Amino acid sequence: QLQLVESGGGLVRPGGSLRLSCTASGDIFNYYAIGWFRQAPGKGREGVSCITPSGVSPLYADSVKGRFTASRDNAKNTVYLQMNSLEPEDTAVYYCAADLGQTCVLVRSSYDFWGQGTPVTVSA
Repeated sequence: QLQLVESGGGLVRPGGSLRLSCTASGDIFNYYAIGWFRQAPGKGREGVSCITPSGVSPLYADSVKGRFTASRDNAKNTVYLQMNSLEPEDTAVYYCAADLGQTCVLVRSSYDFWGQGTPVTVSA
């Protein structure tokens, strides 16, 4: 059983940056692909990015491509989501999730373990 805890959310002005962290415990972290999802008020949960256990070639949703960067430090059991050039449309609760396997997809149902989420608000 893998436990995930997100941190790093907050209030930021448009054009600003935040770095989210997702720290895992309870199992061998580098067996898992990690996905980032977000849920805006009144909307469904959408995939933002995912990263394989090796950290090679993360995937990104079109809406964040070129602005967000996912990375991981397996020695620290942590995945990061660097978010730059933030827009009001990025306002949401951000969740990380874990999928046991060597590939990653931006499909919610593929993920078995979820964190509690961290809120991000982009507003002037």
